[in-house]
Amino acid sequence: MVLALLKGKDVRHAELASRFPGSAHNASVIRRVERFFDRHPIQPADVARVVLTLLPSAQPREFILDRTNWKYGQTDVNVLLLAVIWRGVAIPLLYELLPHGGGSHTEIRHTLMDDALCLLSAADIRVLYADREFVGYDWIQGLACRGIPICVRLRSDTLMDDWTAKDWLSRLQTGCAGLLVEDTLVYGQPMNVVLTHTRDGESLIIASNAGAVTTIQTRYRRRFLIECLFRALKSKGFQLEGTHMTLHDHVERLLCLLTLTYTWCVLVGVTLDCPKKAHGRRAWSVVKMGLRELVRSFSRESTRLCDLIELLMPSQTNSPESVGY
Repeated sequence: MVLALLKGKDVRHAELASRFPGSAHNASVIRRVERFFDRHPIQPADVARVVLTLLPSAQPREFILDRTNWKYGQTDVNVLLLAVIWRGVAIPLLYELLPHGGGSHTEIRHTLMDDALCLLSAADIRVLYADREFVGYDWIQGLACRGIPICVRLRSDTLMDDWTAKDWLSRLQTGCAGLLVEDTLVYGQPMNVVLTHTRDGESLIIASNAGAVTTIQTRYRRRFLIECLFRALKSKGFQLEGTHMTLHDHVERLLCLLTLTYTWCVLVGVTLDCPKKAHGRRAWSVVKMGLRELVRSFSRESTRLCDLIELLMPSQTNSPESVGY
């Protein structure tokens, strides 16, 4: 299934089936694919353990929480996703399928974080990045009780001590880039807050109980790595929104497959040299380069194929050299 995803770069059953080897009729292979999504015992927690083993880190890890959704007909497919950052790339780790459209509820977020704490300890979590959807007293207090630091963007009506963030911004003097507020109470927790405006004039308020106030805005930019992940799973990679599946168990199994496939692309991509553009950024992402290399190697059945498969062996990524990278 993973090889079919790599070759087809498409999650639809017919596209996957057309990439399977053998002489069976296409209709028979499609039924085989359907049975996989209907019955296979693959579980997100098991896949997450594999991911954390293949992506070792000597330091506490950074995580991103976000949500992505699409529609199939009139049916909402709404995924709450926790990603782990490894070598500057956001990689899917755990997910919850929401039974409705729109934002997530506090209870299901806490459930997802509890699932993560079954795989690692709170001390292994350096910070959790999140956008304005992921705020609220019960949510922030729940993270604090679990020992999980957060760096989150706030809404302009959020209370900081006795003033709203909008009131604090009104104190920003003309010509000043921003306002730094240390040790203020946000949702019952002491936090450092940065208040400024985007280039479009929109309020930008970021709060964190992890790290100095002077580094909050720079570190929060890492949250946008998950947008690159969503693009790679969707329009720029595997066409996730093209799936006709809406049953939660089926979509969950598909996300497990995509997680394994995406992780393999990253493991391959970080071994490759990438040319730089004039502005100094990479010409292609790590994921794109890894995907191209895997597809090329499988299509040519090159001798390098064995080396790429060995990257899925924990012994290859758990060496002291790779941990200290």
